[in-house]
Amino acid sequence: MAEEEEKKSRFNFKKIALFGLGPIVLVGIGLGIGAFLFMPTQTPVEQVEELIAKKLEQAGQLPSTEGEGEEMAEPQKVAKETPATQTFVTSYYTFPDDFTTNLKGSSAFLKISVGVSTQYDATVVENVEMHQLALRSEVLGVISEHTAEDIEGKEGRDALAENIRLALNKRLEDLEGFGGVEGVFFTSFVLQ
Repeated sequence: MAEEEEKKSRFNFKKIALFGLGPIVLVGIGLGIGAFLFMPTQTPVEQVEELIAKKLEQAGQLPSTEGEGEEMAEPQKVAKETPATQTFVTSYYTFPDDFTTNLKGSSAFLKISVGVSTQYDATVVENVEMHQLALRSEVLGVISEHTAEDIEGKEGRDALAENIRLALNKRLEDLEGFGGVEGVFFTSFVLQ
């Protein structure tokens, strides 16, 4: 009887091994074959790069590649046109004679040569030449309002030049309706 039970337990073990493990092995083989046949050969990074390359190619920003196995081409640099910048030409005019006048509250006098600049058209220079007499009077009036201490140093000279510029523009606006003098320069500057 013990032999019969031993045979039955062996038989049951064989049945369990055959019917239990058999389907598991078959399912494993099926999954392996399916994964081999249907899984992509590219990594996710490569798939994303391929999608981006296709989108760029469709948009015309990337040249098409001629083969699947080739490396992805680098995007071409597209030259952009630079807009033409309008450059302004600065025109200069120097008054032909020096300006000499006494300074306010002293016996000292100032002798300067004055030039003006503009980036407007030639009309401003023509207006300065045409109204030179009135403009000379304005410059002499501005100089005579300053003291020797007012015009000492670079800051004093810059302030004097700015005051002359404002006076010239005001007179030109009165005479011609437009000033246009943008800078006043001293080509000589003698204080005695």
